[in-house]
Amino acid sequence: MHSEQEANRAIELYSDMIRKICMLHLKNYADTEDIFQTVFMKYLLHTAPFESEEHEKAWFIRVTVNACKDLLKSFFRRNAVPLEELSEQAAALPEQDREVLEAVLALPSKYKDVVYLHYYEGYSAAEIGRILNKNVNTVYTLLSRAREQLKQTLGGDRL
Repeated sequence: MHSEQEANRAIELYSDMIRKICMLHLKNYADTEDIFQTVFMKYLLHTAPFESEEHEKAWFIRVTVNACKDLLKSFFRRNAVPLEELSEQAAALPEQDREVLEAVLALPSKYKDVVYLHYYEGYSAAEIGRILNKNVNTVYTLLSRAREQLKQTLGGDRL
């Protein structure tokens, strides 16, 4: 494990390079900051000595590129749609479908996730339980409560 002094030195030396690599891969400031923190956490936990400063720099580059690739191929990243794009797509929907989509998006996150995975992606409750690390009965409960909220919001039995 590296000391605080070593970490500060590494941050001073490599922070600009790591941020530039992240921005090239991710094109997103928030994700860049997440990966930046991940890379330096890995550095703090890294125990093997570096042969030289060039070896250390190469290690930082490799870890940064790999962390960016991991984020880009993650389930969330592959299946996420930017809100702006969703709004554009929603504008093309019939009025009734747009109302349903807006009601789903207005749900609390714990309900929105299960509704999205079940109705839009077609996952079963058991699969959703595995994805979200929840009990199957909890998934059924969340779906039931979400349907109830949507019925109240939409004023009828559209689901």
